[in-house]
Amino acid sequence: MTLPTLIRSARVIDGSGAAWFEGDVLVEAGRIAAVGTNLSSEGCRVVEADGRYLAPGFIDAHCHDDLIGLREPGRPEKIAQGVTTVVAGNCSFSLYPALPASAEALRQHFSTLLGETAPEEIFADFAAYRAAVARRGCALNIVSQVGHAALRLAVMGWQNRPATPGETAAMQALLATQLAQGAVGLSLGLVYPPSAFATEAELVALGETVRAHGAILSAHVRNYESHLPEAGEEFLAVLRRSGAAGQFSHLQAAGRPNWGRVPQVIAALEAARAAGIDVAFDMYPYPAGSSYILQLLPPEALEGGLDALRARLADPAENARLRRWVEQGPEDPEAAQSKISLIGWGNVLISAVGAPALKSFEGRRMDAAAAEAGLAPFDLMRRFIEEDAGQTGIVMFQLGEDDLRAACTHPLHMFCSDGLPRPGTKPHPRAWGAFPRVLGKLVCDDGWFGLEEAVRHMTSAPALRFGIPDRGLVRPGMVADLVLFDADACDLASFENPTQLPHGIRMVWVAGEAVLEEGRPTGALPGRVLGTPRRAA
Repeated sequence: MTLPTLIRSARVIDGSGAAWFEGDVLVEAGRIAAVGTNLSSEGCRVVEADGRYLAPGFIDAHCHDDLIGLREPGRPEKIAQGVTTVVAGNCSFSLYPALPASAEALRQHFSTLLGETAPEEIFADFAAYRAAVARRGCALNIVSQVGHAALRLAVMGWQNRPATPGETAAMQALLATQLAQGAVGLSLGLVYPPSAFATEAELVALGETVRAHGAILSAHVRNYESHLPEAGEEFLAVLRRSGAAGQFSHLQAAGRPNWGRVPQVIAALEAARAAGIDVAFDMYPYPAGSSYILQLLPPEALEGGLDALRARLADPAENARLRRWVEQGPEDPEAAQSKISLIGWGNVLISAVGAPALKSFEGRRMDAAAAEAGLAPFDLMRRFIEEDAGQTGIVMFQLGEDDLRAACTHPLHMFCSDGLPRPGTKPHPRAWGAFPRVLGKLVCDDGWFGLEEAVRHMTSAPALRFGIPDRGLVRPGMVADLVLFDADACDLASFENPTQLPHGIRMVWVAGEAVLEEGRPTGALPGRVLGTPRRAA
């Protein structure tokens, strides 16, 4: 029989944004049984907090932990940050649903983001994915969204055209099955083919299915550069027409010429809410983003899939056209901007490589790596696409500090890592340090907001947004997902050493069971894929 746990003399931050108070928290049968002062310790295991902060377990509102959640159940890099729940399946990427005819296409597509994915790691539906995680166990909880790409690949493959009414209905039916099984919503990735090939009419129809199931529609919008406001308006139009609740993914403005646009988009979101549209957003606490190398190309270059792209790059005329687009941008000033034309090759860091012959380039900037290889940067990119099957991860230094602060401190915001975890590589440090970075740099060093408000952005805000009603607050009756941390907790991961565990996260509990004690994983696996989560009204 498991003894109740009494956490004594903590500075309790309850997750609501209210001021901390000194008190005790009693945990029994996986839930918070009492919160108060001088609670009885009889028959309890006592944890002396000694004035450390006790908060609800942090919820990563946007990440790509779908695959690593299967492969590494212990998740030491996440629980060491105080994270107890992750929201996966973002930016149109999920490991399900797959029909027999689309499974290989989905496997290849998912591999471009997170490295080589095995056929047995692609699933027919949400229920099969949840069952696979349950068989292996997991230290933390997973909330999963349906990736739009999986729906399109199942129904249309890599075709770059509008869906017919019949194809749209087929995608709606496939989506409805996943939502009925417990997926929390649908994610769009409107710069990532094949999701990028969808028209507004298709997105509205899928949004109507999301609304009918009380779920949420999240979106990596179509443009984060010069057309960020227009991309935001497209997403708001989809929400307005479909009636779905929306989550604007990682709100940012990429490229120095576009800095300062984030407040304009926030104002549009506020106006939409005033008009009755339910929308919020997330963002990570770093000035650099991360993606796969294929994002440096125009979306239409991937029409037909990776093999078709390789054929285009092998064609001299097409290769020249793509080189001009990548390095100079499109001829049409109204078209989407090229990342490289905005930030340059020197602001692209190679973070993850699968091909052994190219592994030595990890951790190098593209311009320096290309010079070492005796190639132009575009030709090195082409080599990665050909030899690494498009699976090369990159970090892009592209964001402005003022925009980042405007996003992260807004009441509609919630924190995320947006991490791309690939063991054995040099990923963006956000996968290892995002949440302690909030506690240390943003709160203590930079003074962006008070500790209690920062914790709200990491706990009750995402819990409410993604329909997890029994987590995110330190209140009697809530599931005991908790984190105990020092006042000087901070991140240690850097772009040079991205896999350093943070400082100051002392203990973490998931459903009342300790998964981290004195900064060390216990090996316990009490987490699960949360079934049928629904957004709070």
